[in-house]
Amino acid sequence: MMKASSLSARIALYNRGRESERLALKYRAMRADPFAFLRGTCHLFHADLPARALLRNAPAAWICADLHLENFGTYKGDNRLVYFDINDFDEAALAPCTWEIARAATSILVASKPIGLATDAATALCRRYLSAYAETLAGGKARWIDRDAATGLLAKLFDNVRERKRADFIASRTLLHKGKMTLNTDGRKALPVAAAQRAKVTAFMRQFAAARDDPGFYRVIDVARRIAGLGSLGIERYVILIHGKGGPEGHYLLDLKQALPSALAPFLSTPQPAWRTQAERVVAIQHRMQAVSPAFLHAVTLGATSYVLKGLQPDQDRIHLEDARGSQALLETLAGELGRLTAWDQLRASGRQGAANADALIAFGSKPRWIDEMLDIAAGCADKNERAWKEWIIPSSD
Repeated sequence: MMKASSLSARIALYNRGRESERLALKYRAMRADPFAFLRGTCHLFHADLPARALLRNAPAAWICADLHLENFGTYKGDNRLVYFDINDFDEAALAPCTWEIARAATSILVASKPIGLATDAATALCRRYLSAYAETLAGGKARWIDRDAATGLLAKLFDNVRERKRADFIASRTLLHKGKMTLNTDGRKALPVAAAQRAKVTAFMRQFAAARDDPGFYRVIDVARRIAGLGSLGIERYVILIHGKGGPEGHYLLDLKQALPSALAPFLSTPQPAWRTQAERVVAIQHRMQAVSPAFLHAVTLGATSYVLKGLQPDQDRIHLEDARGSQALLETLAGELGRLTAWDQLRASGRQGAANADALIAFGSKPRWIDEMLDIAAGCADKNERAWKEWIIPSSD
């Protein structure tokens, strides 16, 4: 068993250089439960994957590489319609397709415990996810989920987005005093920026706007440090309130996030493209895997550092298993939808820059004898994650 000090050192080394205020928020969140710990330690998950042929020899695919339940969600596409898909590509890379489903299946097992699911019921969810993934690969056709196709928990997410007004969303993130609108920086969703940070972001947005058809749309009203997600907490990230179409109903919120090397980079034997920047990697893979990209998605640079710019999405537009507590049927329907989405995204990006072609993925899905082995891998990873979480939190209680 790994010593707590060694585990703490690995976590500290990976997070070295992050902003201390938001890094403290990350560590606090990771102590909550094993699922939060899993979300915050993608690097440990891939470093500790077992040396199994199923994880080495599967067809290469473009993967998000940090696929867990909360990295699926709804978002507004660049066509202003709403979609449900994988929505986090910070760690995206070219790797055996089984790396993706191993992490997703592990997340299902880990997230099932807090809602009281028995081991057999959680395993059934994993089996449904993996079976749907295999069946969809075998079908060889990439589709997507929009409002009309959504059922169960996903339909509720789409209903939430449909009923939400942009003015209400803006109001939930801002303060209005004497006619002046500012971002709310009370420490729940955002924190204040230093003057130098504000100037840097504002100057960048001015330059970005100059290349657009409507520069006034991107005029900056306010900037704050964004608090969102878990794995990336502590890296440089901003929420930007822009003028948009004017007035509270017409303003927009943007998310500007520093792009770091993928957590998978030290473990990849599959050759990777020579990306010009890390943000180019994130955005290029996101474009090819998703059916429709989020609004405002761009790879940009500020000085020598690259960032991903996109429209800010509400945190609540994500999947939470507790929303289906007590309904195994609803949970299994959801697991099937997530399996299909995973396969669709891999099929959509097949054959691109070294990825296996669709025929190879179809062949892999058509002979799903590997499902039982993947269930065993996921169970082992879930157990290892829980033991690591327990070891890591012990010092915090001293």
